[in-house]
Amino acid sequence: MDQDDLHPESPLMTMTNSFLGDGMLSLSIPGPSRDPTYYIPDGNSVLLVENTLFRVHRSTLTKDKSAFETMFQLSSETDSSRSESSVTLAMEGESDDNPIRLQGDTADEFRALLWSLYALPHELLVAMTPEADPMQLVALARITNKYQFRSLETWALSALTTYYSRPGAFDDVPTTSPPAVTLPHTGGATPPSQPSLLQITELAALCERPDLLETTTIRWKRLIGEGKDLALAVRVGEQFQLRQMLGLAYHAMMLRGKPAWDSDSVLTRDQRVRLLCGYYSLGKLWDTLATTPPPLSHSQRCGSQQRCTKAFGNVWKMILDISPQMILVQQREDVLSKVMLAEGMMRAMVKDEISPQGFFDGMQTCKENALFAVSMRIREIKESLADHFMDEF
Repeated sequence: MDQDDLHPESPLMTMTNSFLGDGMLSLSIPGPSRDPTYYIPDGNSVLLVENTLFRVHRSTLTKDKSAFETMFQLSSETDSSRSESSVTLAMEGESDDNPIRLQGDTADEFRALLWSLYALPHELLVAMTPEADPMQLVALARITNKYQFRSLETWALSALTTYYSRPGAFDDVPTTSPPAVTLPHTGGATPPSQPSLLQITELAALCERPDLLETTTIRWKRLIGEGKDLALAVRVGEQFQLRQMLGLAYHAMMLRGKPAWDSDSVLTRDQRVRLLCGYYSLGKLWDTLATTPPPLSHSQRCGSQQRCTKAFGNVWKMILDISPQMILVQQREDVLSKVMLAEGMMRAMVKDEISPQGFFDGMQTCKENALFAVSMRIREIKESLADHFMDEF
């Protein structure tokens, strides 16, 4: 470029200055905006969360002995130790230009916290009804856990447990959050209308809330039974150590076969190795199961415990031999389906719904005890199912 082109009075520089003066080349970076609800005029603390300014009462944020109490104490000590040359500067949190910045939180989470702190009683009561806003409650539980609002956290988690304990509450809940949809005119993204099953499970584990975690686990088990999201269920089971759910997820994935494991991009290499280990381990379990009946506790009226134990062993072997023949798709490693069917057969025989064909001769007084022993063995197999999917054969 010729040096004359850069002269202040050159046509190029004149045009550039004109564009800059007209604002045509200026970049417009939006500053923080005030929250329409929780920028309270008589509030005494300004906080910036993401790109939203909140003005609230400091005394409200220090309720429930939250972490904000310590935060404000440290802020006051810092302000009091400033030098005389900085006295004229605004203290942190006293103006929009110098707000208290909260890192790692979303504006929606902080808005949910302020809703719970400023809401009227009738507004709070809605949270315990089917009309509750689950997204708001999840956001509230997460931020109250972080800032140690213990009473509010307990209340929010109780409200969530009540909400998702209703029949059909999970029917429309997605397993994972769908991708955000960008609005064509505004450029903004539409927020999800409800939390995902994965988010609720993570929250229940984070807050150590066993009743909510059990509620989500029931939903995961139903999905596993339907053959849905198996690889994700394996990951969630391993991440949060939900062993019974993990065993069921691995078992269901195992039955799909190795080609399905290899083609599933969600499964890791280690998980594929565990599936292979489970395949062989459950096969070995089935080979020995029929010859190892569960221990039987005899009735006080039992005439001969030795004869009774032998009869029970025959019944146990018989129902395990028959159960594979009654499953349409037979897989040697599908131990769970076989033993559950065997338990159903045993119950029907004890209740005289099907003929025992003389197998109970010699153990009439111990039939109920035998059913209990079978049920406990099945329960043991279910609870230890995850143990078969280990890294070693």
